[in-house]
Amino acid sequence: MMITHVVAAAENDTIGVDGGLPWDIPEDLQHFRNLTNGHALIMGRKTFESIGRPLPNRLNVIVTRQKDYQPEGALVAPSLEAAIELCSTQIQNYGNVIDIIGGGEIYKQSQHLVDRIYITRVHMEVIGDTKYPPIPKDLFELTDESHRDTPVAFTFQTYNKRKTDYSSR
Repeated sequence: MMITHVVAAAENDTIGVDGGLPWDIPEDLQHFRNLTNGHALIMGRKTFESIGRPLPNRLNVIVTRQKDYQPEGALVAPSLEAAIELCSTQIQNYGNVIDIIGGGEIYKQSQHLVDRIYITRVHMEVIGDTKYPPIPKDLFELTDESHRDTPVAFTFQTYNKRKTDYSSR
């Protein structure tokens, strides 16, 4: 089973403003669709509500402490750990991949658990209310990047968790 983050963030790590994305980049939305299609998704309640509906062809799991929250077409878990456990029981039907897609608190809680980070680095500074946690360079290495020089310039980046070599100790 692989766990990933899929995120778009400004140069200053802003990922959200007033419950929405601070940019409109169609190529990034298509990239998101391609990366997450057929996978299990974990997201916070606010992220789910900003999307407005379950994403098709994916297992949608929402993390919330609201006990009576039950949107149609999605599963609900009371914690990140419970969401991962719920996904793991059905993961064979979803490519053995769990994509964590936000928001800021879910990213922060899960960063140490992920194997890979897919980040669209939007080349602008944005004042916002939700941030992506800094990527620890001692835990992750940049393994791929592809720049796009569109009206809103951005770079698709892939970070993989570094392999720990215990044999040299």
